Amino acid sequence: MALSDFDLVFFGGSGDLAMRKLLPAMYARDVANDLPATARIICVGREDMTQEDFLQMIETNSKPNVKETVDEAAWKKFLERITWVAVDAVNLQSYAALADALRKDESLTRVYYLATPPSLFARICDNLAASGLATANSRVVLEKPLGRDLESAKQINAEVGKVFAESQIYRIDHYLGKETVQNLLALRFGNVLFEPLWRREWISDVQITIAEKIGVGNRLGYYDNSGALRDMLQNHLLQLLCIVAMEPPTSIAPDAVRDSKLQVLRSLKRFTPTTLAQNIVRGQYRSGYVDGQPVPGYRDEPGAPKQSKTETFVAMKAEIDTWRWAGVPFYLRTGKRMADRLAEIVVRFKPIPHSIFNQPTSSFQPNSLVIRLQPDEGLSLNLMSKTPGDGMRLKQAELELDFREQFKAPRMEAYERLLMDVLRGQLTLFMRGDELEAAWEWVEPILDYWEQDDTSPVPYSSGTWGPAASSALIGRDALQWREEALPED
Repeated sequence: MALSDFDLVFFGGSGDLAMRKLLPAMYARDVANDLPATARIICVGREDMTQEDFLQMIETNSKPNVKETVDEAAWKKFLERITWVAVDAVNLQSYAALADALRKDESLTRVYYLATPPSLFARICDNLAASGLATANSRVVLEKPLGRDLESAKQINAEVGKVFAESQIYRIDHYLGKETVQNLLALRFGNVLFEPLWRREWISDVQITIAEKIGVGNRLGYYDNSGALRDMLQNHLLQLLCIVAMEPPTSIAPDAVRDSKLQVLRSLKRFTPTTLAQNIVRGQYRSGYVDGQPVPGYRDEPGAPKQSKTETFVAMKAEIDTWRWAGVPFYLRTGKRMADRLAEIVVRFKPIPHSIFNQPTSSFQPNSLVIRLQPDEGLSLNLMSKTPGDGMRLKQAELELDFREQFKAPRMEAYERLLMDVLRGQLTLFMRGDELEAAWEWVEPILDYWEQDDTSPVPYSSGTWGPAASSALIGRDALQWREEALPED
C-alpha cells in the first residue's frame, strides 16, 4: 500500500528516542523507497539552534544508529527531508514557527509524534488545536509511559481525546512491531495445526520473559519513580499475553483485534492481598558479574537512593478466567541485569500420559513452542525424537524456523513497521484507550499493595536469572522456567 504525502513532526526531535530509533527507522524506509518524494520530517524541540547545527547533531548522534551500512548519497537525500524548528511545547505563541514550517494543505496527512514526557501530552495537543494545526487528517502518536496509574491514564485519554478522535490516536508499544509478534498472529490464525491444541486441555503453562543484561544506566531518574512493573509489565508483557491468549478475531481489522485483546485483559483474575503475596515476586539487583565484567548494584548506581525499594525484577503467576484458559498458569517475568538478553514466549504442552518405551514418563520433556522476539527472531518446536543408533532411546530435538535464514529478506525494525502503520492509518498494532485503562485497572492493586508494604524487594545478584523466589514461585506448580528445564548436553 503506497503512502500518501505527509508531514511527520517529532516532538522531542533532538532527544534520545528520535536519534536512536525514529530517524534511523525513517532513513531505512527512505532507502527502501517507501516514502513519497515530497514527504517531510520536522523535528521540534526547545533548543535554539540552526538547521546546520541540528543536521550535525543527527550526523553525530543518529547516523551511528543506522543498522545497515549508510549510503552517503541516500543519507544526503534523507537529510534534505528534515527541518529543525525550535518550539517551546508549553508556549502557545511558539507554535507559530511550527505553523510556518508545515505545509498549508490541510488534506495532507500530518503526524505528531510525542516523544516527550507524558506530562506534556495535554499541553501539546491543546496548543496544536489552538494553533489550528490539529486537522481532520492529523494523527498523534503517544510514547510510553502512558500514565503511572489508572487515574493518570484516564486523564491522558481524556485530555488527548478533547483534541483528537480515538481513530486519530496511536498509543505505541514497540514490542507489537516486532516481526515475531506478527508471526504469532500468522501462526495462530493462518494455520489450522495449533488451534485445536490452543486451550487448557492440552497446554500446561505459558511463560513470557523479557530479560535485559543492562542496568538502569542514565534512566535512573525516570526508573526509580517507575520500576519494572510500570516500565515493562503493564505494557509490553501484558500486550504479549493478549496476543497469545486472545480469541480469534473476526478479521485483522484494528477494532476486531483490539476487541479480542480487551477481552483478555478484562478476563484476567484479579489479585487479592493474599493471592498477590503468594503469586508475585519483586526483586532488585545487587552487584555481580555480567559477561564476566563486574557491575554495581542498583543502590550503588550514581544518584540512586541508598534505601530505594524500586523493583528491577518482577515475576508473577497470572490466570485468565475463560473457558479456553481456566486453570492454565501464565508466568510473566522481566528484569534488569539478568543472565542473558532475551524476549521469548514459551507455550508448554502437557506431558504424555503413558510411556510405551523403556523410559519413564518423567524422562520425557513436554513438547513446547518457543517464540523468540530478541535477540534473534524465530520459532522453535521442541519434540521428543529417537536418538541415532541401536535401541529405542528418545531425546528432545528442535524444529527451528529462523526468520532471517528462511526468508532472506531485509529485516524491518519494530519502529520502522509502526511508523509506517501510523503513516498508512493502520491502527491494529496500537492500543486503544479502553485497553490502556483495562491494563492499569488490573495492575493497580499490585501497586497499591506495594505502596503499603514495608518490605524491600528481594535482592538478586547481577548476571543471574533473578531471585530464588522466582524459581520457587513456578516450582510450587511442579514447573520450571525454560532455562532451568533445558536438558543437559
